[in-house]
Amino acid sequence: MSDETNTAEPPEENFLRRIVAEDQRTGRHAAPVTRFPPEPNGFLHLGHATAVNLSCGIARDFGGTFHLRFDDTNPAKEEQRYIDAIKHDVAWLGADWGEHLYYTSDYFDQLYAWARLLIEHGHAYVDDQSAEEIRANRGTLTEPGTNSPFRDRPAAESLDLFAKMKAGDFPDGSKVLRAKIDMASPNLNLRDPVLYRILHAEHPRTGREWCIYPMYDFAHGQSDWIEGITHSLCSLEFEAHRPLYEWLIEKIDEAGGSPEGVQHHPRQIEFARNTVTGMMMSKRNLLALVEEGTVAGWDDPRMPTISGLRRRGYTAAAIQRFCDLAGMSKRVKALELSMLEFCVREDLNKHALRRSVVVDPIKVVITNYDDDLVEEMPAVNNPEDDTAGTRMVPFSKELYIQREDFMEDAPKKFFRLKPGGEVRLRYGYWIRCEAVIKDDAGEVVELRCTYDPQTKGGDSPPPDSEGSVRKVKGTIHWVSARHAVPVEVRLYDRLFATDNPEAGKRKGRDWRENLNPESLVTKTAMAEPSVAELEVGQAVQFERVGYFTLDEDSDKASNKLIFNRTVTLKDSWAKQAKKG
Repeated sequence: MSDETNTAEPPEENFLRRIVAEDQRTGRHAAPVTRFPPEPNGFLHLGHATAVNLSCGIARDFGGTFHLRFDDTNPAKEEQRYIDAIKHDVAWLGADWGEHLYYTSDYFDQLYAWARLLIEHGHAYVDDQSAEEIRANRGTLTEPGTNSPFRDRPAAESLDLFAKMKAGDFPDGSKVLRAKIDMASPNLNLRDPVLYRILHAEHPRTGREWCIYPMYDFAHGQSDWIEGITHSLCSLEFEAHRPLYEWLIEKIDEAGGSPEGVQHHPRQIEFARNTVTGMMMSKRNLLALVEEGTVAGWDDPRMPTISGLRRRGYTAAAIQRFCDLAGMSKRVKALELSMLEFCVREDLNKHALRRSVVVDPIKVVITNYDDDLVEEMPAVNNPEDDTAGTRMVPFSKELYIQREDFMEDAPKKFFRLKPGGEVRLRYGYWIRCEAVIKDDAGEVVELRCTYDPQTKGGDSPPPDSEGSVRKVKGTIHWVSARHAVPVEVRLYDRLFATDNPEAGKRKGRDWRENLNPESLVTKTAMAEPSVAELEVGQAVQFERVGYFTLDEDSDKASNKLIFNRTVTLKDSWAKQAKKG
């Protein structure tokens, strides 16, 4: 983790909260009104969770109100399924918008009226130039732009043309409405920006009622104004857009267009987005992953989307903890994915049930155990939670253990099972390996062991007649072969094999080259019978293996159980990176 991350301010002290507190102290507002304004053109990702946590947290902690507003101004890319998914994700993250659910499309009539008001007062005009011509005439950072030949078009003519644009008289791209500001401004966003464009497309909510749609820079500030937003919290790339945001509101206000009952202008404040190592947050690239079939969908557990993280087994509490630890600043911070994994381990450790599951099984036959005997062994459900109680797990003559818990030619410090060696079975007995059975290819397929009846429950045997105490250092988990439930386990890992998936794009290399070919490995594991009682989405720790959750693809009626690995018990990636 970077030094910047380690020194992040706690949420109660970050600079945004100090601004809100000062505004409240000086009487600028009685209580803050904040909003989260997603575009419904994809699923929310971890970066959006930071914004939700920030805006909702400020409203909650300062006695204010939180709004959820969909910026649905581009019907060519928007779908109802995205709206539904976003609402579900925001609610799951713990943000309560109550009755304050809005859409920019709610304000289309008002925005259109304000656009006409700007035209009437000489602050906007209809431009017939193509998008390419507008772009070419915009100028550069060192050279001023060139005025449009239509810039001085009479207001009456622009009003007439704007009305015809709304009526659908012109094709897409043939005309736009632009603000009339300053083509020589050092801020390129003030060089007569486009306010409206023609787009003949079906809108998820308004259908074919409109064929002109406001640009984000026009709809954003005015929608905040209508809703009485006090603090418009935006990521840092909107800092250069703030002068336009304020110019539009001021001009409309001066022209007498102030919304009824609103006593103040919204205050836009920017913060730096945080990046996460090994993750890619571009919605365009995430959509490519989905459409190209690299992942199984927006909710693929390898995706950084909220739905993907949830399906993988991440909890809202873990994500909120991660956002709080990350903090807010004016500087971009590269956060380690290991910090997110730490947060989910910390949360799951408190409440996840423990179950014995052998992911890579090897059979153990206890030769001195009765063939038909089955014992029920008490096992702790969660050692971190005294209220979780215990369960009974069956023990029989034939068991499965993890293949990595046996080594034929073991080094001195290998404390698990080896020929002639003894190991403790958690909640079971002590066993000693007496023989190793191999197949024709030389692979170990079975271990013949003996058990000590005096060690039931894994307890140490009493001293011998001479007072000597027998000791073992290794404890392993197991599953009764007779009672084992076959389950599919999806061992998810990082989607990309590098900390910076988009590194190299300036040199012409594609981010697809950085995909991790082992981001998903599927295996059949053997589990104790009680796993069949788990519910879809329920967190569980496979003891000594990792945290898992029962996937929605499971079908309990047909005994098809599928578990997604949420995270390993330890951060193995950091060790791999050091070796590399």
